[in-house]
Amino acid sequence: MHKKRVFSGVQPTGNLHLGNYLGAIKNFVDLQSKFECIYCIVDLHAITNRQNPKELRSNILETVASFIASGLDPKKNIIFNQASVAAHSELAWVFNCVARIGWMNRMTQFKEKAGLNKENASVGLLVYPNLMAADILIYKATHVPVGEDQKQHLELTRDIAKKFNNDFNCGEYFPIVEPLIPKEISRVMSLRDGKKKMSKSEDSDQSRINLKDTKDLINQKIKKAKTDNEPIPSEIDGLKNRSEAANLISIYGSLNEIKMSEVLKEFGGKNFSTFKSKLIESIVDKICPIGDEINKLLKDKSHLDNILALGAKRADNIAKENLKEIYKIIGLTKFT
Repeated sequence: MHKKRVFSGVQPTGNLHLGNYLGAIKNFVDLQSKFECIYCIVDLHAITNRQNPKELRSNILETVASFIASGLDPKKNIIFNQASVAAHSELAWVFNCVARIGWMNRMTQFKEKAGLNKENASVGLLVYPNLMAADILIYKATHVPVGEDQKQHLELTRDIAKKFNNDFNCGEYFPIVEPLIPKEISRVMSLRDGKKKMSKSEDSDQSRINLKDTKDLINQKIKKAKTDNEPIPSEIDGLKNRSEAANLISIYGSLNEIKMSEVLKEFGGKNFSTFKSKLIESIVDKICPIGDEINKLLKDKSHLDNILALGAKRADNIAKENLKEIYKIIGLTKFT
């Protein structure tokens, strides 16, 4: 039996927002009391798109600060950046030789990101899922918290693990990783368009609540957030075809850890101006202390570097031992 271990990675895009917090980081904080957890800033994944080196460096530190400010304990968890542990890239090459080209071509995210000009996409973008599988399996992780957009990649990780185990007749050397899907999945949408995910890449800053937004900014953004002219319904059926209304009610429920049906019982029949005041209070209470702590942590970059260095050492110790075993299984010799 494999030891229960959670792995998850977050790209260092900088300026994380409410969607990142409710959709992933909040769950990471909950998991740290139940599992051994490894949380990675996946900077090698980030360079599948061209990055400004200075901004990338800054974004890595800001992501670490966001983790810590949100409640992740660097002593309890392993927190590090991907490029610091070479075994990720080494195992990714092994998986490049195990996975099939047809598998890569079927990946929805590759199709979406490459668009019509697929021939001009980088090889890194194509084999991104093999590196993701290596991130997980180099630690023999048994569980991965996932959202809707990563389910296909996790299925591929399972396929790679099975094929490796079968190809090299090594039993269940790699675990068949299980998804960890929260009962209430927080899919936070844009404040300007309830059909689009909240995203840093959207041009308008009014579309998202950033973790470093001030109380005044949050107040302004929520007051301007798109809704409709109908009152808040008392039943969930009343939210059909009302994506913006459903989004704000979902955010309130996630922040206060109550079901949407309970939110509707409380606010059913009321107008959105009343509801938005309460939503602003909830966001300010939860997000502003995180933003204050992020800003405080970013003033001491050497402290953040130290967290990454210690985390990388702990991760590297696990990864190196596993890589030795993997090389032995496939007949490669590693003298260092």
